[in-house]
Amino acid sequence: MPVLQFQPLTSRPTASFWSALTSYKLDKAKLDDSIQSIEGWMEEGRTIQDTDATFAHQGDERFIGIDGSLVVAGNAFGDDIEKPPLKSIPVGGFLKNFNTIEEFRQVDSKRIAFDRVVELMVESFSTDKPILNPFLLVTFADLKRYTYHYWFAFPALVTKPVWETEEQGFTPADPSEVEALRDSITGVPGNRLTDAAFLIKKIPSGFELGPLSAYGEFFSQTPLDQRSIAFHDPSSSGEHPGWPLRNVLYYLFVKHNVDRVRVICLREGTASRHGIVQLPVGPRIQSQSQDLPSAVGWERDGNGKLSSRLADLASSMDPTRLAEQAVDLNLKLMKWRVMPTIDLQKIARTKCLLLGAGTLGCYVARNLMAWGVRNITFVDSGTVSFSNPVRQPLFLFDDCLNGGADKAHCAAKRLRQVFPGVNANSFKLAIPMPGHRASPQLETDLATLVDLFHEHDAVFLLMDSRESRWLPTVIGASQGKMVINAALGFDTYLVMRHGPPRSAVNTSRLGCYFCNDVVAPADSLTDRTLDQMCTVTRPGVAPIAAATAVELFVTILQNPLGWSTVPHLVDAPAVVELSPKLFAMIRFIS
Repeated sequence: MPVLQFQPLTSRPTASFWSALTSYKLDKAKLDDSIQSIEGWMEEGRTIQDTDATFAHQGDERFIGIDGSLVVAGNAFGDDIEKPPLKSIPVGGFLKNFNTIEEFRQVDSKRIAFDRVVELMVESFSTDKPILNPFLLVTFADLKRYTYHYWFAFPALVTKPVWETEEQGFTPADPSEVEALRDSITGVPGNRLTDAAFLIKKIPSGFELGPLSAYGEFFSQTPLDQRSIAFHDPSSSGEHPGWPLRNVLYYLFVKHNVDRVRVICLREGTASRHGIVQLPVGPRIQSQSQDLPSAVGWERDGNGKLSSRLADLASSMDPTRLAEQAVDLNLKLMKWRVMPTIDLQKIARTKCLLLGAGTLGCYVARNLMAWGVRNITFVDSGTVSFSNPVRQPLFLFDDCLNGGADKAHCAAKRLRQVFPGVNANSFKLAIPMPGHRASPQLETDLATLVDLFHEHDAVFLLMDSRESRWLPTVIGASQGKMVINAALGFDTYLVMRHGPPRSAVNTSRLGCYFCNDVVAPADSLTDRTLDQMCTVTRPGVAPIAAATAVELFVTILQNPLGWSTVPHLVDAPAVVELSPKLFAMIRFIS
């Protein structure tokens, strides 16, 4: 008799699955590379009519066969992201995601995962819910390049001797019988029998269905030649049933001593087939030892070789979406080892107002974006001059032409060019300053500034004069906003947070930038030489001060008390007395 051969099952991971795997690896699994249960679905094979004479004939019509696949998609990890098709068959499986490409390439590591799945299958055979056709997916996800190395396996237990078919093999099934059988499947409570093979026997009203584990009881009154099983077949071949039948027959042989049975291969449309399979007469091996049975099942690649595959999503993903995920990558990696409790969403939700779009403003904005802040607003009244681009990283030479672009608008535009996902806004307005002449639009500017404070959660004072910080300091104190001040000297800098209002936690109020002053702020810009009017500072000081200000901001957000947290007092040396000459050089330190 002809030896029974099986049509191999093919895999089809979708793009949504790789996105789900990325989220699972970054947010949940992290460094955990243990085997994880996942879900997929299988499609039944089908045939479609074609008019091309080069295709194989079926009856008097020409048909081509389309095999079903094992599909894993965005719902593989249990999230309700993507619904499987109505006629699909749910299939459980296992994921082994390696942390390094070297581990993925090791043969032993993949063999261990494969053997573990086989072990779980064999253990389940002693229960009333045997795991017959799980799949294994081993992967390595390069989340920086959005490339995914993967290899599917569909473990199939080897039966000795091999199964055979009758001389006629598998023939087309009676369409009316298949339709009646599907009606019986639909009537099963919960439709639980659609995810595996099942037992069937004819009754006056149609068919009665039963689980494979109840073979002896189900067929206790049924003659051997009337016992049948059915399974959802992904194959479209006329001669060979699909791969899932292998483990079904192995289970029936080992657990119920079945050596002959009628098989119905359920396929879409009129493609279903049926046939008799049996074991040859002679010695048979039913392994009852502690050793695992022999198993095969690694999927071949597109060239027919036993090798892994590569999915490269970088070229097909939306660049904006790709940038958004890449921006968050380094931040989420912090949670793997260094800062597992950091709340990145809290940082991302915070709306930041930057008063000043100069050297400090540019560096602070870039650091805020690096921390995942998505809402940044610039306020500045100046324009880009030719001396700015080398010290202020958000400006280019072209921004200096034609009188110079508005700093606030230009800085916001550059932020959006760096990362399109940022919500960068800008306002060109002059902050009212004590000691300076009032402008005609003072009231309008003041109202706009107050509204901006209301709309934002944190305010950074990054201007280039003392008096320009006074009104924002007062507004911030009146509204209880988080205010962080950064100021530059020649080779020194000052970064501080203004004190929050008194509360039950913080009974003593902290000071602000002006609390130690004995006189009110005055005009510090008039009657000054050029070296006093320009920001004369070591170029490396501004990035350090900006980074310190942003790190202070993030630290405050992560504290359970937030803005009301009490500062840690440490012993500090006495303040060095400054000479008048040195004091004049350090313009912005109180």
